[in-house]
Amino acid sequence: MSRLWLMVLMLLPLWSSAAQNAEAWQALREGRALLLMRHATAPGTGDPANFRLGQCVTQRNLNEQGRAEARRWGELLTRQGIEQPRLLSSRWCRAQDTASNMQLGSVQSLPALDSFFGQPEDGAEQTAELIRAINVLPVGAPLVLVSHQVNITALTGIFPASGEALILALPLQRNMQPLARIPAP
Repeated sequence: MSRLWLMVLMLLPLWSSAAQNAEAWQALREGRALLLMRHATAPGTGDPANFRLGQCVTQRNLNEQGRAEARRWGELLTRQGIEQPRLLSSRWCRAQDTASNMQLGSVQSLPALDSFFGQPEDGAEQTAELIRAINVLPVGAPLVLVSHQVNITALTGIFPASGEALILALPLQRNMQPLARIPAP
């Protein structure tokens, strides 16, 4: 086999992946899919013992790397033609700050996106509530959700890195395979 054919065979998976990603981005632009991302980098795990919702000083927060990731997400979404998405976020400061640092518009809180890391027994019901809440939304502008690792893993079985996102087809359901998996930019 010639070297050219070997190179073509080696590059086929990359071309296939790029085509799949292009289709996923198109589905997102058309409102047939959503982007579900884990908040950008916020050092640590879980929340401090004195955690208070709405009081960022009591929470794990984005560091400079996380703020830069969020800005790059905004730039990436804009390059993909997603300039004014509906932004829904967990009420945790690190998720809210990720969404707002994208600089793509106003951010709406959705409690079904809140972390249940400290109350894993709430995971099944909260995941069911997220599915219900998303599936009753009217079709329209692209939808970007910012949540937490435990929420994404409960929904999809995937353990995302900080700032990583999945493009998921609508209607939303449990254990669905992502159309694309997008690393933090």
